[in-house]
Order: sequence, then structure tokens, then C-alpha cells
Amino acid sequence: MREAKPNKPGKLSRKERKELARRAELEEASQQRQLSDRDRGMSESFFVDGVKYVLLEDYNKALERLLKAYALNPTNAAISYKIAETNLLSGNLKDATNFAQAAVKLEPKNAYYYLLLAQIYASQKQYDQATKVYAQLIQDVPDSGYYLFNLADLYLAQGKLTEALATLERAEKQFGALDEVSFKKQQIYLKQNNLDKALQEGEVLIKANPDEIRYVLAQAEMYAANNRLPDALRVAQQALRTDPENPQAHMIMADVYRQQGNAAESEKQIKLAFESPGLDIDDKVRVLVDFIKQLPNPKLEQTALDLAAITIRVHPKDAKAYSVAGDIQTLANRKKDARDNYLQAIKYDNSRYQIWQQVVLIDAELNQTDSLLTHSERALELFPNQAPLWFYNGVGYMLKKQPTKGVKSLEYGRKLATDNPELLAQFDTQLGDAYHELKDYKKSDAAYEAALTFDANNAQALNNYSYFLSIRGEKLDRAKEMAGKLVKQFPENDTYLDTYAWVLYKQKDYAGARQSLEKALQTSKDGTVIEHYGDVLYQLGEKDKAHAEWLRAKKNGGTSELIDRKIKDKKLYE
Repeated sequence: MREAKPNKPGKLSRKERKELARRAELEEASQQRQLSDRDRGMSESFFVDGVKYVLLEDYNKALERLLKAYALNPTNAAISYKIAETNLLSGNLKDATNFAQAAVKLEPKNAYYYLLLAQIYASQKQYDQATKVYAQLIQDVPDSGYYLFNLADLYLAQGKLTEALATLERAEKQFGALDEVSFKKQQIYLKQNNLDKALQEGEVLIKANPDEIRYVLAQAEMYAANNRLPDALRVAQQALRTDPENPQAHMIMADVYRQQGNAAESEKQIKLAFESPGLDIDDKVRVLVDFIKQLPNPKLEQTALDLAAITIRVHPKDAKAYSVAGDIQTLANRKKDARDNYLQAIKYDNSRYQIWQQVVLIDAELNQTDSLLTHSERALELFPNQAPLWFYNGVGYMLKKQPTKGVKSLEYGRKLATDNPELLAQFDTQLGDAYHELKDYKKSDAAYEAALTFDANNAQALNNYSYFLSIRGEKLDRAKEMAGKLVKQFPENDTYLDTYAWVLYKQKDYAGARQSLEKALQTSKDGTVIEHYGDVLYQLGEKDKAHAEWLRAKKNGGTSELIDRKIKDKKLYE
């Protein structure tokens, strides 16, 4: 009887060959070292110690213990995993990779080992490798479909939109419709410029979650951003039927009406949104800043002011509401209101230097000396190294007729402004005025010359310096040069014409002085200018006319202390 021929073995699959190879390697490792109970115990002890040091973030000691555990028991996947994790934490990514690969090889059904390996690859921006690890995890580890989401994220990180979309669709088939999947698919469609599919996903989200208003709003925004304005209005109104006071829905409608050119309805909707405390103050400030960028604009000014007022009413204890209102009022030339709001902002938050600077700047513009001194000194307590605050403080003392204190502040601030030539020149100009008041003419002249070195056309320095030189009767040629330069630049400015005339008067060029003053008097009714004109007429022998001009000067005010004697005696006093 013939012996039955044995069946020829079938060809092994790739997966079976891989599993056989893994078992062979484990058997070989096991044969290489038969672990004694004593070695196993020591390995476990080193492992526990190593884990303790990992928790204490002492990675050197941790690695020392874990490697001893590994030397005794290299086939323990948990030890390789922990060594990989410790190397990752200590920044040794090469060893982390090797040990994580070993852990996966030793226990290919443990999802955590794959996750660590993928994390290590991702931290080295080796996204392709990380992607392969996730794919292997999903294929080899039972019940690991949830990691499709991680895999999709990895594809997205690499910009592989088609692969990410396919992975999300796999997840959708496995888990059914999920908001997270629909949302991510929508974002992918947008990146692919596939608006119709993105909107379709949005409608799916809304249909599945009719009470979830954020999906409705997102859809409305998408319609608005893509110029599908009627659809945007329709969906925004759908949101308002669910939540009638929803501020985001009103903002979307405001934007749509603005794009449609319906300014009145747009303003109505944006005001409804601003009335809601649900619209964050930062969102409101962002909207108002957009208005500020477009101001001054008569068409927008009142709306901006109204929105600022609403913001303050809805957020009465928030400094940002007052500061942004102050900015708008400043641009609307409502300086006093602006300063009041800046001061309210400071009441709730005094740490912002820019607001203090705005306050003292408005004080100076309004010429309110007491406020300027009070606010600049309060600000300097908080910001003693800010040169502009010292400048305004010095200006305040000058306006208060306290030049000694003015010089002290200006000299201190000047030392802080050495890296700002423009500000330095402003300090020098003010110091020129201050030292003149103190009759320290040498320092006054030096300060003006320093200011003119930076800017030879500094109008304030040219005018004041030349005028003070004329009063002192010194350096008249230099004074004439400076005043003449100003008149050439500003031929209609009566102040500069008066200065130039007075320099000519001091040089006894009375005809020239008369010509300049008559031009100045075409626009000026200042008592000083008129008195100067009277003096010139007297010098030219027209004494009756001079007397008449002195009378007119006294009536207008701002004259010298000699005016009464001139009028009484009909005689020039200097």
C-alpha cells in the first residue's frame, strides 16, 4: 500500500511571516539569557526605582536604573517603553526612537507603545514615520479605530488633505456621523476651495444639531465670507429664532447689511450686538478700533461715539471701555470728554502709560495748567523714567510762571531723552524759554542753538530766540536772520511778522518795521502788536497816530506795563 503523499504547505501571508520572525527573535533572546528569579527580582527593583526618578524628573538617575533593569531583562517591553519615554523627556530622541521601536516589537498589541513611538517621530517632525506608526496601530491592535482621528490630524499637519479626508470618512463609516468629523471635513473642503461641499457639511451639522447655535453661526459666517449674502441673512435669522439676543448673529447681520450698502440697518444690528453683555469687551474694542482707523469721517463719527457710549454703559467697570471711548472722542475733537474717559480708565487700571500721556497731552492742548501739573506729577509717580512726562511737567511749571521748577523738570527729562533727538530738541526749545525767564541768557542762547542744530527750521526756537535777542538788543544780525527765515516760510503769520518788525525796530529800521507790522495787523488785533506799531509810528514822527494806536492797544489788552505812561504823556518809553 502506497503511503499517502503529505499535503504541500500553503504560502504564508506577510503578516504570518512577520509574526513567525518576531517569535523567533524572542525565542533567540530567551535562549541567549535564561532569566533567574534573582535577576528578575533585581530587574523589577531597578525598574521601580527608575519609574520613581522619572516622576521626580531626575532623568539621569532614572535612565541609570532603567538601563540596569534592561541589561538584566532586555525582553521586557515595559522597560524599553519606559526608557524610550525617559529619553524623550530628556531630549535624547535617537535613543527614544530605538527603545520605542523595541517596545512595539516586543508587544505589538499594546497601543500605548505605538502612541509613544508616533509621538517621538512627530516631535522630530518625521510625520511620515508617525503616520506609518498610526496606520500600523490601527491595523494590528484590536479596537483601535479611534486613532483614525489622530491619523487624520497627522495628515492635516502635513497638508495631505485628500488622505485626511479619506481617513475621516473611514472614521465616519466606523463610528457613524460625528460633529467632530463633519467639522474637520468642512475645514478640509474650505482649504480645497470646495465651498459647496463645505457648506453641505455645515448643513449636515445644523440638521443633526438643530439646537446647537454655534453651527448655525459658523454656517452664516461662511456664507457671509463668501459673498452669499442672502443665505448668510437667512441662516443668521435662523440663529436669532433660537436665541433672539445672540450678539454674534446681530454682528453677522450688521456685516451683511454693510456689504449690501444698507448703512441704517447695519448700524441698528451692530448696536443691538453691542447692547449685549454676551459680546466680549475685547470683541467690542476690536470693532471700535476698526472705526478709529477710519476716523475722522463725518459719516462714521456719530456711530462710533454711540457704540463707545454703549460699551461704557454695558461694561461700566472695564478700563478698556473708557480708553477706547477716549480715543474716539479725541479724534472727534471732543477733548474734554476724551480726557474724562481717560481718567475713568485710569481709575480702573492706572498701569497704561499711553493713557496717562493722552491725559497730559490734552491738558496741555486745553491750556489747563493746574490739571497738567496735577496729572503729570501723578503719572511721574508711576512712570519716572518717561521723558515726555517730564517735558509736560516742565511746560506746566513754565505756564504757571515757575521757571525754576520748570528748568528742574526739563533738565531731568532731557537726560532721559538722549536717544530721541526730536524730543531732545523740544526740551532744548523749552529750556531756551525757561532760562530766558530766569535771565540766564548764556544758557538760554545755548539751549536754542542746540535745538536749531537738530532742526534749523524749528519755528518756536527761531521766533522766541530772535524775539528775546531783540528785547535784549543783542546779536541783532543773528536775530534778523532767524526772524527773516520764519517770515519767508510763513509770510502771513502775524506773530512772526511782529517778531521780525521788532528786530528791525531795534536795528532802527523803522520803515521796514512799519511795513511788517502793517501786514501783521491785517490779521491780528493783539495789543502787543498794536503797541509795537504805535512805537514805530512815534519813531517815525507820527506822534498823534502813535497815541491813537496806544489807546487801541490798551483797549485790546496784552500790552506792556509802560502803556499807561505812553498814553498819559504821549511819549515813547522803552
